[in-house]
Amino acid sequence: MKLIAALAIAISLSLAASARAADHLAFEGKAGPGNGKHVVLLAGDEEYRSEETMPMLAKILSERHGFKTTVCFSLAADGTIDPNNGASLSYPEALDSADAIVMSLRFRHWDEATRKRFADAVKRGVPLIGLRTSTHAFNDQEFGKFGKTVLGEGWVSHWGSHKHEATRGIIEASAKDAAIMNGVSDVFGSTDVYEAYPPADAKILVRGQVLKGMNPTDEPADYKKKRSTDKEEQGVNDPMMAIAWTREVPNAAGKTNKTFCTTMGAASDLTNEGLRRLVVNAVFWGLGIEVPKKADVTLVDPFEPTFYGFNGFRRGAKPEDYGAGKATTPAPAPEKK
Repeated sequence: MKLIAALAIAISLSLAASARAADHLAFEGKAGPGNGKHVVLLAGDEEYRSEETMPMLAKILSERHGFKTTVCFSLAADGTIDPNNGASLSYPEALDSADAIVMSLRFRHWDEATRKRFADAVKRGVPLIGLRTSTHAFNDQEFGKFGKTVLGEGWVSHWGSHKHEATRGIIEASAKDAAIMNGVSDVFGSTDVYEAYPPADAKILVRGQVLKGMNPTDEPADYKKKRSTDKEEQGVNDPMMAIAWTREVPNAAGKTNKTFCTTMGAASDLTNEGLRRLVVNAVFWGLGIEVPKKADVTLVDPFEPTFYGFNGFRRGAKPEDYGAGKATTPAPAPEKK
């Protein structure tokens, strides 16, 4: 009877561990300069398909550059991915050993224990790489100003016309020789430019040229628009809004967080090699590791992401569906009611 009981306990523990492993993705680092460093990637936005982007980036960082990577998701009660569940972050324990955090979050409202793990990581001075809606990652009293105070901007407005005017990245002249820009060129994204005003201590890397359409070859837009800040009118590309910048931000614990923020970052944007390289370079820069002259950002598995939009995520998908050896293909269009 004791043997049976012991076997039952062992099976139960094994099943529990298996179920827990299924709520996140983990990739052990291959050989490379990132070996020994742990990068935690947080997927959690309702619109821009971060549940597809973060596994793709995690594979590149692990397979091409040696980082150990963990991807955490927003999940429904049944364990399937649900970006609309803003209270969820699977496997927040990964944050306890994070050396760097890559985040693509939007208006999250986590429980106290998860919030503490994130706050403790920030207090340790880990570098923070924020994509697109991470400027408005949280919607609660304590963390609601995280984008503005840490990354350098909060939510302001869509500066380009959403889903109608794409973005061409124009590298800032003063940043063209910066190591973080190594090998970065021909940046383009199908998302529109956000209105953004990074603070004076930010180093602008890339500005966003609003295009007349959704193709890389489209001409720059040439109309005027009122700024949200002072309601004064300016040309939509005169000056162009910043779309990528870095900061070094002292925190309350006496540490300094190196932060990189880009207002690009939909899954569809990350099909662009230049933008992928910029994000990978930001991880190297944040960790103080020499940035490669031209980082290998070749896709590990096929990546054909779903176009952005609310409620466009793949229903019933689990983290393992984006794991090693799994291709990313567009989710079926939601049925019209």
